[in-house]
Parts: sequence; structure tokens; C-alpha cells
Amino acid sequence: MKKANNSGLTPKTKTEHLKQLAKYREETLRPNPELRSLFLEITPFCNEHCLHCGSRCGDIDVSNMLTKEEIFDALKQVKKDFDISNMRLCVTGGEPLLRPEFFEIMEKAQSLGFGWGMTSNGTLIDEKTALRLKNAGLKTVSISVDGLKENHEWFRQSEGSYEKTIEGIKNLIKVGISHVQITTVVYHKNIGELDAMYEEFKKIGVRSWRVINIEPIGRAKENPELMLSKEEYIRLFDFIRENRFRDKMEVTYGCSHFLGTETEREVRKWYFLCNAGVYTASIMYNGDIGGCLDIERREELIQGNIRKDNLREVWENKFENFRNDYRKTGKCADCPEYEFCAADSFHTWNFDKMEPELCMKGILF
Repeated sequence: MKKANNSGLTPKTKTEHLKQLAKYREETLRPNPELRSLFLEITPFCNEHCLHCGSRCGDIDVSNMLTKEEIFDALKQVKKDFDISNMRLCVTGGEPLLRPEFFEIMEKAQSLGFGWGMTSNGTLIDEKTALRLKNAGLKTVSISVDGLKENHEWFRQSEGSYEKTIEGIKNLIKVGISHVQITTVVYHKNIGELDAMYEEFKKIGVRSWRVINIEPIGRAKENPELMLSKEEYIRLFDFIRENRFRDKMEVTYGCSHFLGTETEREVRKWYFLCNAGVYTASIMYNGDIGGCLDIERREELIQGNIRKDNLREVWENKFENFRNDYRKTGKCADCPEYEFCAADSFHTWNFDKMEPELCMKGILF
């Protein structure tokens, strides 16, 4: 079966684009990084206990959380030091809505001029909450749905949550949130439900479905039986290709991983580039400053703390390991694809073995 060409680009053109992107990364972006996405981990608490959680929510030390006033101060400082018109504030957790002062914080962000979006499990979004979210300035939201009812609730260890999540999505659409996206983590047990999920989500009226693979991070490393086989990875990407523009609901892959020339641009809008430390930074629930929130929280990867450090100074003077080739070692050192992937995603890098936990070379190409 011939695979869909969703990009309209030839392999030669893609290779030329990838070379241009690699040159831009080395000559422009790494020397002059631009903070476009600031993640704010507003709480580590969650009302679910997902088997794949990269942050291990519910199992970590929750002492020393930022206070409401400290978050206010941080947002004011960011507004002072950065052009926030070119920045997205991405609010996450845990489940963000479990933060008692959630709406106070987001209304403050709105008053300061931040455009903001959030990730949520959707279970707490009744009609009243959906309207409050819209009035507080919510522009984009990603809601996690990890299978049909049985598998979703098993995977997220949250009995009765499926209907609440679907109702939350419907409420967000009903009040007119501009971009409501479903995100699905595909793992060994739910990959057979992709076609059924497609039909279910299309009925709801969702216009964007982000389909991603389970990653070998966090709790998922303790559940290796959930990982996809080579054949299942191929099945996943074939599904995205075939359904990407089939109807009004776009199906897209996430930002992770270099997928090889054949698959790049066929399953998402742009080519792979790990944004951590060059376009993206995070403020963690305890004030620590890092790259992407999915990256292992090791001492050497924490760049500072918002309680004592100025984010602008940290952004301009730290993040060295995110802007050089220190990961060009071991399996990656002599790989011809390194020019394009630069050792792939930081969040799936094994910093003890200094090698990727997951690489699509040998799977997709």
C-alpha cells in the first residue's frame, strides 16, 4: 500500500530543508536562543495516577511549593524582562485545576498580558469552570484521553474518569475555547483502538487530535510491557499519515523525535527540533528552572530557581548543555543522522549511559 504524501515534498527537498534547519540551529539558535514557550508547573498534585507519568505526580516531595505571591512576582518579572507578545505561557501540573488559587493566578497572568494555554485531564471542567477558563483568557487546551473507557481508566488508574473527561471536552467546545485538542498516549493495550477513537473524537467536534507514543520516562520505565514494538510504531505512524487530513479533525504527531526523511513533515507541521533550552524553559512547582518538564530532574540540569534567580539572566547565561554537542557521544557520535537530530529529544536521553532511551533509527528508517 502506497503511503500518503501529506507534505507534497520530495525526499531531496526535505533533505535540503533539514540541512538548512541544522545550520540555523548551530549558527543562529544556539548562540541566540529565543524563549517562546514558558511552562509553568502550577501544582504537582493530580487526581489521577497515570502509569506513564513522566513527573510521577503523587509520588514526589511536594514541600516547598511556590506560593501564589511568588508566582505573581515571577510573572511580573518575566513581563518586565521579555517580550511576552511572542511568548506562550503553558500551564501544567499535575492537574492545574487542583491548585486552590488557580483562577487568581491565571487572571493575574491575563491582566499582565500573557497569552496562555493549559494541559488537563478534563475531569474537573464542568460548564461553569469552562466559562471561567474562557473569561480568564484561556486560548488553547490539551485534554488527555488515552483510549476508550476501559483502557483510559485502567491506564490513568481513575475509575469513572472517562465520562468526566469527555464531558469536560464538550464543555470547553461549548463555551467557544478557540483551540481544544485531545492528546492520546499510544501504548501496547490501546493501539488497537485508534480507529474507534478517531470516530468517537470526531463526533465530539474536536478539530485537533495529537497522537503520541508512550515514552520510556517516569513511571513508564517501571511498566515496560506498555512499550510499543517496532511493528506497533510503524502501525502508529501509518495511522497518522492515513488520517491526518481525512476529515475536519486533523490528526498529528507530537514534537518528539527525529522520524527520518521519509516520515518527517508527513505526520506533523514541521521538522523535528528539540526546543528545550533554545525555545523552551520551565518553572517547576518548587521554583526550579529547567528545560522541558518531561526531562529527568537531575541536579546538573536544573539551571536555577525563580526564588533567587532572574529568569532572563538564567536564560541568557545558563542552559549550556542544551546549546552544545555534549551529547554527541557513544551511538550518536558517528551517526550520519546526528546533523539533523542532534541526539534527539532531551526528555528521552539517558544521562547515566549517555545514550538515547528511544531512537527511531532502526524503527522507522
